[in-house]
Amino acid sequence: MSTEVTMAAESAPGYRARHTLPLRVEAMRQLRRRRTLVVGAVLAVLPFVLIAAFAIGGQPSGRDDRITLIDTATASGVNFAATCLFVSAGFLLVVPVALFCGDTVASEASWASLRYLLAAPVPRSRLLLSKLTVALGFSAAAMVLLPVVALAAGTAAYGWGDLQIPTGGALPGDTAVVRLVVVVAFIFVGQLVTAGLAFWLSTVTDAPLGAVGGAVGLTIVGNVLDAVTALGDWRDFLPAHWQFAWADALQPHLEWGGMLKGSAVSVAYALVLFALAFRHFRGKDVVS
Repeated sequence: MSTEVTMAAESAPGYRARHTLPLRVEAMRQLRRRRTLVVGAVLAVLPFVLIAAFAIGGQPSGRDDRITLIDTATASGVNFAATCLFVSAGFLLVVPVALFCGDTVASEASWASLRYLLAAPVPRSRLLLSKLTVALGFSAAAMVLLPVVALAAGTAAYGWGDLQIPTGGALPGDTAVVRLVVVVAFIFVGQLVTAGLAFWLSTVTDAPLGAVGGAVGLTIVGNVLDAVTALGDWRDFLPAHWQFAWADALQPHLEWGGMLKGSAVSVAYALVLFALAFRHFRGKDVVS
């Protein structure tokens, strides 16, 4: 029935498909949702939790005698911001991406509002594109929020100064901030795989938790497979293998090799998954 209504509306005078479901409308709908506010609050509070932990626990240090960014977390504000990214990039930042991209279509289906959007009429490709654009925008905002708050809180707690590299050397504070921008950009590109998985699953199932949990679970499986050294060079095709390649940006001489390879792998997987989502949803029988 919704198809007939859509076809009739598309032939109506003045109808413009590109004017349906504007991005600002979808963005405001998502912004007002409780899960968006909760995610923002968690990411904004995390730096203060770490500052309190360092104050209570004393001088930070890495585990198993490994030299990591945690060893220099309290050296300066930029060091603290880099540490926050280090401890959260592997899992914490995966959750907002999976949540924003996996919940976007499936939640409409679970609320029984999806068919009414299509009968408005909003073309299916337009609906998916609007939702994907807004979901990726909120995902990017989540990744920017954490280091921005961490940089401000870290500077207030530990002062402004050079980025102390754990293995030796330092980067001037201004240069370090630019490098952190590169780091955040790479982390976002690396998470496009999770976004693609979540978005595809969101078009397959009417259960938002299933889409979000499935994307997080498959991301964890990728991390486990990357730990299997017996796979050898096959690990190069796993997005998880490159997730910490951004550490090359926090060296005296910026190295792009690992980040470019990781970005290529992530974008390739993401494009396939996004294409599958659009293909599946185009022919999906929307009954809820």
